[in-house]
Amino acid sequence: MTTDRVLREVAGDRGLHVGAMIGPEPLRTEPRHRRTLAEEFSAVTPGSALKMGPLRPSRDTYDLADADAIVDFGVEHDMYVRGHALVWHRQLPEWFQPWDYTDDQLREFLRDHVHTVAGRYHGRIDAWDVVNEAVADDGSLRETVWYDALGADYVADAFRWASEVSDADLYYNDYGCEALTEKADAVYDLLADLLDRDVPVDGVGLQLHALGDRPDPESIRENVERFRDLGLDVQITEMDVAFDREDVPEDPLAVQADYYREVAEVCLEAGCDALVVAGVSDANSWLRYFADFPENYTGDPLLFDERYRPKPAYDAVVEALAED
Repeated sequence: MTTDRVLREVAGDRGLHVGAMIGPEPLRTEPRHRRTLAEEFSAVTPGSALKMGPLRPSRDTYDLADADAIVDFGVEHDMYVRGHALVWHRQLPEWFQPWDYTDDQLREFLRDHVHTVAGRYHGRIDAWDVVNEAVADDGSLRETVWYDALGADYVADAFRWASEVSDADLYYNDYGCEALTEKADAVYDLLADLLDRDVPVDGVGLQLHALGDRPDPESIRENVERFRDLGLDVQITEMDVAFDREDVPEDPLAVQADYYREVAEVCLEAGCDALVVAGVSDANSWLRYFADFPENYTGDPLLFDERYRPKPAYDAVVEALAED
């Protein structure tokens, strides 16, 4: 089956937000990036611009220029805007040293940050990743600066603080919990407990970085369905598909396309609200510059190649979404 309709149109007909996680520089400097994002995608997520480190160059100042550029673009082009992320243990400001604060001061510091940032974008951001990656790979709560100072209840507190100033849907977001795994069980238990305590959690974001190993689509389906049975919305929030450089398949573009197709079908059938990929084109993929990832994985994990040409993966997603 073929279609001459763009991704944004076919996804919209199926009630699915299809989006990209982006940074500010290509948005400002690359016309093809802006055009492709506006024409093909109906949702946008700032990759790092809304994280604490980039937002806060000094203790008493916020630099909102990059975040505003992305949010404004999304609003201008009638896109669903996802805020990412209010509370995370990484990408903290360089000047921030937790030992400069008492536990009570850290609690006040984090509450003020959530209130300031979420309140700043009231009515303009549709969903927030309130807490990002709070669960460790073994299923325990990750020991972070926030956990050490505030205890396990910092997760519940963050959602309550966000709900006080924002009308957005509030999400917990994590990796490694897309399919039925030990970590997914722990995330499920965490969210079930929060809901039992009337904490205002609306959804769960499953990152789905398929790097080397690709989570089984049927297992993803079962996992999405059980989160939905809790009453939560479910979104795929940072999807990309790359291969271990020591184990690249014979036809990587075809394998990549097949997996994107399977995930798109699962999203529709299991009732996901959004499918967001981790960049617009391969040229912008985080795998090309982040730590040791360029050495370990192929750097072409997205729907458009580095010249913004649609790849087989793009065609596969469009066809999956266009089918009745």
